[in-house]
Amino acid sequence: MLDLDAIRAFVEVVETGGFSRAAGRIGVSTSLVSRRVSSLEAELGARLLVRTTRGVSPTEAGLEFKLRAERILADLEDAREAVVQTGESLVGTLRVALPLSFGLRHVQPLLTELALEHPRLKIEASYADAVVDLVADRFDAAVRLGVLADSSLVARRIAPIHAALAASPDYLARRGRPTALADLADHDAVLQTGMRQGEAWRFEDGKRTITVRPEPRFRADNGQAVLQAAIAGLGIALLPTFLLSDAIEAGTLEPLHLGQPAGDAALYVVRPPGPASAKVRVFIDRMAERFGGEPSWDACALQRSRMNPAS
Repeated sequence: MLDLDAIRAFVEVVETGGFSRAAGRIGVSTSLVSRRVSSLEAELGARLLVRTTRGVSPTEAGLEFKLRAERILADLEDAREAVVQTGESLVGTLRVALPLSFGLRHVQPLLTELALEHPRLKIEASYADAVVDLVADRFDAAVRLGVLADSSLVARRIAPIHAALAASPDYLARRGRPTALADLADHDAVLQTGMRQGEAWRFEDGKRTITVRPEPRFRADNGQAVLQAAIAGLGIALLPTFLLSDAIEAGTLEPLHLGQPAGDAALYVVRPPGPASAKVRVFIDRMAERFGGEPSWDACALQRSRMNPAS
């Protein structure tokens, strides 16, 4: 029988690229990790790692063994959770991938609550706007914003994502308030780069789409940075209401109701195919409870626009 600790050590060495980093993640000594991997290679009668002065890398046999070993370890973890699950208590580790701005602002408090409610649940959260491979990177679930691409992932739509135009009172006092989409050509803009639609703004007008290409005063690859630039008065921003709502409520930004931004973006939670573990089901259900229906962040940004189209 192969030693499960040795298998885990080998997988962590490949994941981290070194024995010392794997040892730190597992919580044992580097020498013990090395001995475990060596014993695994001896048991299998195959070389799994190539060791050099620059680090370690898996052999072809090592890559194949890692792929199968990860599945076995995941199945064992699910089996363990099913046995020790008692009442409403969750156990194990929940690994989730989250978009940076939305994740920090809205999902982090939810994860903290889950951890406090379930003392035996460990949570590993990764915050980045890049789309990760859930299966390859061993995530249990991911929160995604926008329009989902076709994939084998299981997705649950949580809520719509709306966007709105906004600018600071100082900017509007200096540059004037636009009253139509055509006026945006005479204004500075703060733009988020890396978006699917590029740097163009699109608005719905009946059955046609109006495209506006604003003059950028400031660009950033993160929505929070664009928000701060807009609050500072650098220009007009088109941002999701989940980013704008606090600033509009505080009066540091004012919504501009010039048109309905085009698109059918939404908030989703996605997970790998197959049965969902209890911890994943609870996470997804909590996301739906917290953000489902009409999200709280829409109430301020959109309602104020409708009540006062000139503001």
